[in-house]
This record gives sequence, structure tokens and C-alpha cells, in this order.
Amino acid sequence: VVWHLAWTLGTFHHRRGRRHDDLTAWRAALDAAAFLPDATHRIAAHRLLGDAHAELGRHDEAVAHLHEALALAEHHHDPVQRATTHHAIAEAWESQGDDRRALEHVHHALDIYRTLDHPVWEAEALNAVGWFAARLGDYDTARDHCRNALTLCRRHHHLDGEAATLDSLGYIEHHTGRHQRAVHHYHQALALYRTLGNASEAANTLDNLGHPHAALGTHDQARAAWREAVELYREQGRDADAERVQRQLDDLHGAADAGRGTA
Repeated sequence: VVWHLAWTLGTFHHRRGRRHDDLTAWRAALDAAAFLPDATHRIAAHRLLGDAHAELGRHDEAVAHLHEALALAEHHHDPVQRATTHHAIAEAWESQGDDRRALEHVHHALDIYRTLDHPVWEAEALNAVGWFAARLGDYDTARDHCRNALTLCRRHHHLDGEAATLDSLGYIEHHTGRHQRAVHHYHQALALYRTLGNASEAANTLDNLGHPHAALGTHDQARAAWREAVELYREQGRDADAERVQRQLDDLHGAADAGRGTA
């Protein structure tokens, strides 16, 4: 019951940005998993507890649990858990700014998913490869992978994956100078996240959306996106993100003043 409560609450915790609650739930679930006969419960508990630590910036604790999950998955010959754990390790390295190491792990995940004939998981891994390739400046590879991911997500009605991939495409278009296309992709992602009630990812997309608006000179729209992002980040206890976006707002205001000759 304890393990299943953590599992059931996981999506709610993620979408609403309740990171400390998620950590508490998975700590209890890992303790409970020690009494369960199926190793899958222990593997998933280590993986999701690692995720929870990573979300709170606790990298050492995150990596310790994630590598324990990977070792258990390999010992029990569980390809699904191996792949999902590689994906989780990638996200932990992303939080540390190591996109190259993250890309290595999502490639492992993609290779495994392709052997499992599970198109939704394959789509998520394709998007992740695209995202990290974009972060490393390989925009052609990134765009190809994300477009393939978007096709799979839409074919299989995977709205979370579709939203995440649209956000990635927005990033790619912005960083290749196609700012209007970036705005279009970000608005599509934002609409899906709001439909899903995913306030955590909506905040990230609003943060991203402000950049192409600023590049286009549509400062009112950039300001509106960043103000809403700050509000959501503060509601979710993501203070560092809120402060970072507030600095973006301050810089935008300063640039506007300079343009009017009042700086």
C-alpha cells in the first residue's frame, strides 16, 4: 500500500511541483519495497527516489540511488528498468549542466526502448536525445529526433510527450534564429501542459517562451510570460528559478529604458 501510494501520487507531485512531498513518499516506498518479493518495486523506488533528490538539487544522493537502481536492473535482467533508469540518470546529469554525459545515457535508453517495441517510451527517448543534442549545439540532429518524437507522440496520443517535444522544438527554433516558429511551438506546449494541469512544466515553458519574444522585440509578451513563470516558480518553492527569471525581467526593463534613452 505504501509503495502504491507513492506511485499513484507521483504524477500529481510532479505536475504540481510538490518536490518535497515526492521525496517523502519515495523514501517511505523504498523502505516498504524491502518487504516486497518483486525486485521491480525496489528498482523503481531507488530510481524515483533518485529523481526526487535530483529535482531538489541533491546530486550525490540522486546518483547513488540511480546507480543502485541500474545495478539491480542489470542483475535482474530487466530491460525496461534499465532504460528508464538510464533516462533518469541523464536528467540528473542535466541538472548539473553535464549535457554530454546526459546524452550518453539517453542514447542507451533509446537503444533499449527500440528493442522493446514500445513507441511511447521510444518517443520520450527520441525527444531527450534531441534536447541534449540541441543543448550541445547540434541542431540538425536535434530537430530530426524531435520531429520523429512528435510524430510518435501524436500517433499514440501521448500528450505529456507531445508537450515536452514541442518545448524542445521551441528551444531549437529559438537558437537557430527562427523566433516566430519558437513562439508557436512554445504556445502549443503551454496549451497542452495547462490542459494536463502540469504547472511545473508550464512554468518552464513560460520561462523559455520569454526568450524568443525578447528576441523579436515583443517585450510586453516576454514580460507577461516571465511574470507568470516567476509566480508559478514561487508557488512551487523553486526560489532559484524564480530569482533567475526575475533577473531576466529586470534586464528586459533596463533594455527597454535604454531604448527610450532614459537609462
